[in-house]
Order: sequence, then C-alpha cells, then structure tokens
Amino acid sequence: MKKDNIIQVKSYSFAVRIVKLYKHLSEEKREFTLSKQLLRSGTSVGANVEEAIGGQSRKDFFAKLTIAYKEARESHIIGYNC
Repeated sequence: MKKDNIIQVKSYSFAVRIVKLYKHLSEEKREFTLSKQLLRSGTSVGANVEEAIGGQSRKDFFAKLTIAYKEARESHIIGYNC
C-alpha cells in the first residue's frame, strides 16, 4: 500500500473499523442482519479501491471507483440506521 495514496489508506482504515464494529455488534448487541450487510459493504469499499488502482484502463478505473463510492454510501446509510 502506498502511503501517499490517501484514498487507499483511508479505505483500508475504514475496513478495519468496520470489522471491529461488526465484531462488537454481533458479540455484544446480538445484531446480525444489518451488521452482516455493513461488513459486506464496508469492506467492499477498500476492495474496489484496490481494483480501481489496478484497473486496465481509465474507464475501468472510474467504473470500479464508482462502485467503491456506492458501497461507501450504502455503509453510511446502514451505519446511520444502527
């Protein structure tokens, strides 16, 4: 991971925080449905950022970055409702 790529660094940090939140919700609060979806969408942000960085073309880069953005929005909405 490049330290100068702020999106890559922040999406990784976000995924780590999401995993910790998932563990808290599933162990302490016994909440499974929303926490599982939050885990999927929250960790998908970083995965799609990584895919975008390795994209084969400019169009591929933007397509994958757009997916990462949509997953981030979904995570925000789910997190807001928890």
